[in-house]
Amino acid sequence: MRLGLKERPAMVLFPALCAMDMLSYNDSGQLQLTEGGCYLTQQSVPTLAGYVGLEKSDPAVLEMVERLKHDGPLEAPSGIAYVKEGEGPSPMDDPEVARRLTLALAGRAQILAPIVADKLPKHNGHLVDVAGGSGFFTYEWLLVNPDATATVLDRPQVLAVAAECLFTFSQSGRHGAHTVPERVTFLPGDMLTDELPQTDLLLAASLFHDWPTETCQLLARRFADALVSGGELWVHDAFLDDTMDGPQAVTDYSAQLFWVTKGRAYSRNEYRQWFAEAGLMPSDKNSSTQMDYGLIWARKP
Repeated sequence: MRLGLKERPAMVLFPALCAMDMLSYNDSGQLQLTEGGCYLTQQSVPTLAGYVGLEKSDPAVLEMVERLKHDGPLEAPSGIAYVKEGEGPSPMDDPEVARRLTLALAGRAQILAPIVADKLPKHNGHLVDVAGGSGFFTYEWLLVNPDATATVLDRPQVLAVAAECLFTFSQSGRHGAHTVPERVTFLPGDMLTDELPQTDLLLAASLFHDWPTETCQLLARRFADALVSGGELWVHDAFLDDTMDGPQAVTDYSAQLFWVTKGRAYSRNEYRQWFAEAGLMPSDKNSSTQMDYGLIWARKP
């Protein structure tokens, strides 16, 4: 395209413009201006170009333009924030950073985890929660699967916070909560390089969206290798429509992810392609949870 955008910024910008009804796809799958989008062109009479252009010198707008052009900020072309860069240390190895982010995300996990636990398979085997953060998805799943065990894998400083969350969970007075700690293992590790334990179920919650496509493909292969025959990979995330034109809440979220991570939001179809390439059998079923999130899964033959 004449804009010269790479895949990631293009798949952040164009779905957002489609969701705002500025662009649409024609019958040939090509992007075209909508009736509303035409008003943003200089050639239109009347035109909204001048009105929208009032923001063109805003520092945040200029910064987003630069990030779209360069697939991230100039000083860190591969992404920023809480994800690891190359062979360097992870930002999540800093105790203060790890604690701040893990606790910031814990509230969302506490809201969503009971819903996710109810929709995940009932099982008396083992669950591995990769990049499990506070661990609430694991704790809630173990609560409804009293004979099951689980491993929460994350950076050591994150797991220190997860252990505190587990103690609080176990003292909640909910039926069976006191048995959960004895069925949880905290495993320090790097999901990109360390060997993953063999498991019946693997949960990847809000994980893939931090990474570019090639890393997501690598993760799908690694997760598939960790599953026993008949095991299942479950992904909980916010998904773009397969038509890549919405929903608007997720395209907005994708722009936020683009700003602070190496990734973006992906469609269910993109995930299912990665699963199939990794030798898994994707299910075509979708389950909604809350807050624009949902679940998809694939089984290992």
